[in-house]
Amino acid sequence: MKTLRVSALLAFIFAAAAALAQQPAPAAPTPAPILSAKTIFISNGGADAGLFPEPFSGDPSRGYEELYAMLKAHSPYRLVDDPSQADLVLELRLTAPYGPSRPDKVEGTSDPLPMFTLIIYDRRSHYVLWTLTRTVEYAVLQKTHDRNFDTAISYLGGQFLALGGHAPNAAAGAPAP
Repeated sequence: MKTLRVSALLAFIFAAAAALAQQPAPAAPTPAPILSAKTIFISNGGADAGLFPEPFSGDPSRGYEELYAMLKAHSPYRLVDDPSQADLVLELRLTAPYGPSRPDKVEGTSDPLPMFTLIIYDRRSHYVLWTLTRTVEYAVLQKTHDRNFDTAISYLGGQFLALGGHAPNAAAGAPAP
């Protein structure tokens, strides 16, 4: 009889655990400072050497200028020119990571691609609240490199707006997959 009770209890525990495992985990919350922000300061975190004027046209401040113009024109946030006046500080960086650059890709390695990183700081606490990244896809032609650059910036801007609960409008460009 005791064995039957223990078996029944174990069956109940396993069934309950299986039912809980099938339920989706609750979504992690977006930090409150991101949701309540009204003002932002955009900081130019720079770009690694060797990316301008090839493969990308312009200069190292190009990504910063494009993100600034996009958010100024298409976001509900007020952009300020002094970080002490902002609720959030956004830092944009363009990196060209080191990695394999050998022609033999038999082992599955590939050359890393340039990547934008948008770090969102709470201005009051100076803590990182969120980080968004987007790879600039590979291209052969200069024109395609530049289009991929613009697409990556548009994607990050759209992701930032969506994170704050603001749908990016068509003019700002919907986030690309």
